Amino acid sequence: MVELFCATSNSHKLAEFRASCGDSVIMRKCPVTDCPETGDTFEANALQKAACYYRAVGAEWLFADDSGLAVDALGGAPGILSARFAGPGCSDDDNNRLLVRKLETVPEVDRTARFICAIALLRNGRLVATFRGEAEGLILRAPTGTKGFGYDPLFHFPPLGTSFGSIDRDLKWLHSHRGKAFRSMMDWLLSK
Repeated sequence: MVELFCATSNSHKLAEFRASCGDSVIMRKCPVTDCPETGDTFEANALQKAACYYRAVGAEWLFADDSGLAVDALGGAPGILSARFAGPGCSDDDNNRLLVRKLETVPEVDRTARFICAIALLRNGRLVATFRGEAEGLILRAPTGTKGFGYDPLFHFPPLGTSFGSIDRDLKWLHSHRGKAFRSMMDWLLSK
């Protein structure tokens, strides 16, 4: 049995991770810690958060993720600034409204985007591996669905013909950036 600490203050992410970690892992939540996110990539921010949380917890196995939305018509924005796209203290609705406004004149064919997730896994405070997952889609002109969180209601996922905001958590997890990165990490961890 592996005891794995999850370094996040996002309750939605923690619920997704816990729901899929299986019987061979006990997932623990780290106490909330104010960690910097000053890296210029998802991987750099995930490692920065993991190291910060490790200093607070000191667990053998600990991981942190950084994830966000990269919109091609915006040159990859909001990218690593996804959670604070509309400014400090903004809500998901604020971010979604700003994204819709910025893409107002962009035709459907050019509204391509991807969700990206990078996970940094530490063992005794040292980076042992990083894992990345992506999900390709299109940005809608208005939110669809009330499930999920963040940009999910605006992210149309063509293989399912609907938005991430319109599907159940388990189905989203099978296709999402975070699900792909987490499954890669779990496969690696449980093979050791």
